[in-house]
Amino acid sequence: MSPAPSLRRPRRLAATLLTGSLLVGGLLTTANAAAVTSAAATTAVRVNQVGYLPDGPKRATVVTTSTQSLTWQLRNASGTVVASGSTVPRGADAPSGQSVQVADFSAYRGSGSGYVLAVDGSGSVPFDISTNLYDGLRSDAMAFFYHQRSGTPIDASLVGSDYARPAGHLGVAPNKGDTSVPCQATVCDYTQDVRGGWYDAGDHGKYVVNGGISTWLMVNSFERAKRAGKDAALGDSTLRVPERGNGIPDVLDEARWELDFLMRMQVPEGKPYAGMAFHKIHDAAWTGMPLRPDQDAQPRELHRPSTAATLNLAAAAAQCARVFRPYDAAFADRCLSAARRAWTAAQANPALYAPASDSTGGGAYDDTQVSDEFYWAAAELYATTGESGYRDAVTGSTWHTSSTAFSAYGFGWADTAALGRLTLATVPNGLPTADRDRVRSSVTAAADGYLSRMAAQGYAVPVPADGYFWGSNGEVAGDAIVMAVAGELTGDGRYRTGALETMDYLLGRNAIGQSYVSGYGETSSQNQHHRFWAHQLDSSLPHPPAGSLAGGPNSGLQDPVAKEKLPGCAPAACYVDDIGSYSTNEVAVNWNAPLAWLAAYAAERTTTGEPPTGTCSVAYKTDNVWSTGFTATLTVKNTGPTAVDGWQLTWAYPAGQHVTSAWNATVTQNGAAVIARNADWNRTIAPGATAGFGVQGTHTGTNPAPTAFTLNGSACT
Repeated sequence: MSPAPSLRRPRRLAATLLTGSLLVGGLLTTANAAAVTSAAATTAVRVNQVGYLPDGPKRATVVTTSTQSLTWQLRNASGTVVASGSTVPRGADAPSGQSVQVADFSAYRGSGSGYVLAVDGSGSVPFDISTNLYDGLRSDAMAFFYHQRSGTPIDASLVGSDYARPAGHLGVAPNKGDTSVPCQATVCDYTQDVRGGWYDAGDHGKYVVNGGISTWLMVNSFERAKRAGKDAALGDSTLRVPERGNGIPDVLDEARWELDFLMRMQVPEGKPYAGMAFHKIHDAAWTGMPLRPDQDAQPRELHRPSTAATLNLAAAAAQCARVFRPYDAAFADRCLSAARRAWTAAQANPALYAPASDSTGGGAYDDTQVSDEFYWAAAELYATTGESGYRDAVTGSTWHTSSTAFSAYGFGWADTAALGRLTLATVPNGLPTADRDRVRSSVTAAADGYLSRMAAQGYAVPVPADGYFWGSNGEVAGDAIVMAVAGELTGDGRYRTGALETMDYLLGRNAIGQSYVSGYGETSSQNQHHRFWAHQLDSSLPHPPAGSLAGGPNSGLQDPVAKEKLPGCAPAACYVDDIGSYSTNEVAVNWNAPLAWLAAYAAERTTTGEPPTGTCSVAYKTDNVWSTGFTATLTVKNTGPTAVDGWQLTWAYPAGQHVTSAWNATVTQNGAAVIARNADWNRTIAPGATAGFGVQGTHTGTNPAPTAFTLNGSACT
C-alpha cells in the first residue's frame, strides 16, 4: 500500500459548500455523484444508537421529504407505546444535504433497553435509556491511550488477547529506537532517549504538539471532575492501566506515561536550544500497512525543536505540577522545573517554527502563530504558581481580551488560546474580579454560540457548515467541553443539554446514521485507518478496540479512497469507514482525548442518581358522565424545588375507558395506558404552580378514576 501521509487540520480549513436543487441522503445529486452505501442503507430515523440518559435530552432526526409534521411513537422492548408526539419540520439542512424533521421525546423519563422510535413507518435502531449509559464508554475511550502506548508491552489481562502485543520501539530488533534516537541531519550531533509516550494516530509517530493538548485534556478531565466531587470514577483502580492500585488516580497514571515522554523530548542543558522541546520523533520514511510497532525496522529521527512544541511542554507540565501534587509531590516538582525551563527557552526563541515541508514519515504539524501557545502556557504557569511574571504574560497577551480565543471552529493543537481561558475561568487565581468575570463570560458566550448553531441545524451539531475538515469529530467533542464548563460556571442546565447532544451526533444521530465510535452503536466505525488495528487488510489483526473515535466527515476528500467513494458528498456526509481513508477515518490521541473527557462527564450521575420522585401531585376530577361517555379535568402541581420544563403525564384507566379528545394537552392512548404531553404555552410549571387540561372519552358502564400518575417518569402523589 502507498504511504498515507497524516495531513493535519490547517488552522482554518474552510470546506466549499456545494449547491444543487435536490438533496438526497447526504449527497448532492449531480451528474457525477455516487451513492454512499452506509448512508443509503441506514434507517431514516437517526438516534443516538447507544441511547439516552433518563434526565437528559432525547431527540432524533428524521430524514423525510414531507413538509408536514409526522407522528412519532416511542416503543419499549415489548412494543408498547410509552410516549408519542409530533415531529417539528426543519426543511433543508445544508451541511447534511438532507430534508429533515426533529422528534423530541425528552419528557419521557423512564429507563430500560430495546426502545425503538417509530416515525412514519420507519423505526430507529434499538437503544437504551439508562443512568449507566456511558460507564463503558468512559472506560473504553480512556483505554484507547493504553492501547497506543509506545515502549511497553500491551498486557492481554488488560485489553484481551486480540490486542496484546510486544513493546514497540525499545531498540529491540528489528526496531532502531527510541532509547537512543539521532536527530535529522544538521539538527543535533547527539542521541536522545525518547522512549514511551503514545503513538499519535494510525502511524508510529509521536508529536509533542498533539501529545501536549491530549495530555492537558486528560488531566483537565480529572481536575474538573474533582471540582465537581465526581473524581472517584477516575480514581485508583477504576481504569484498565497497569499502574492501578498504586494510590494515584488511574487517569493521572495514563497521563503520566505521556508526560514522561514529553519531558524526555526537552533539549538537555549544555546543548544548543537547551530547554526547548524537539517537535516530533518518527520514522525516516512512511511505513506500509499493516505493521505492528515491534515489527517496524525503519530508522527513527528527532526533528528540530520548535517554539510551539516547547510551549506545549510548558503548559502540560505546569498543569501536571498543580494536579499531581497531592499524589506525587516529587513528580510535581519535576514537572514544574521542566515547565519553567521550557517557558524561559521559548521566550528566548519565540519564532522557531516547524517547517510545513517536514512531512516525510510523519505529519508536519506546522504552526507559525504561537502567540496563543504563549498565552496558554502562561495561564497554566500562573494558575500553578501565582507568580507575577506569569500573570503579566497572561494579561499582556492580546489573547487575554481577544474575541476569537474561542473560535467558531473550537480549539485544537494549532489553536490553544481557549485552553488558557478555560484554566483561568475555573482554577482559583489572583486575577482581579472584573478580569476573572470577563474570562468566565467569554466561556459562556462561546457556549451560547455553539448552542445557537445546534438549534439552527437538523442534527444539532455545534460546528459551522464549513467546519467539516480533517478531524471534525474532535472539533465537535471539544465544543462540548466548552459547553460543559459553561454549565459548571453558571449552573444553567441548557449547557449540559448541549454537551450531551453532541454525544448523540458522535453516536449515530448524524447525516449517515452511523456511530463514529468503534464498538458503540448498531452501525459503528470498525475500519479506522491504523497500522496494527488493521483487520480490513489482514484478518489475523483486530479491528480498532471499542471506544476509538474516527476523525469524521472531511469535505476536503484528502485521500484516494475518499476521492473515489465520496464525490459530490455534502460536507457532513463526507465520510467512509475504510482503512484507506486516512483523511476521514484515522484515529488520533487529540480526538480521543476530548471524547474521553466528554464520556467521563456524561457518565456522572446527577445529584440523586435517578429522576426525583414525589415532586408532583395530580388531581383527577370527573366533570360529567353520561351513558357511554365522560369528561374529566386533570390538574398537575409541581411540588418540587425546581421548574418543570416540558412535561409528560401518564396513567392507566382501570375499566377500559378510552380517550377520544383532549384540550390544553396532546393525549394519546395505547390499551389502558394514556400519555398527555404539554402544549407549547403550558410547557413550564414553576415550583408550586399547576397546569391543567381536560379529556373526553368513552366507557362501558363503569367509570372509576385512575389512581396512579407519573410525571416525566416520577410517581406523583
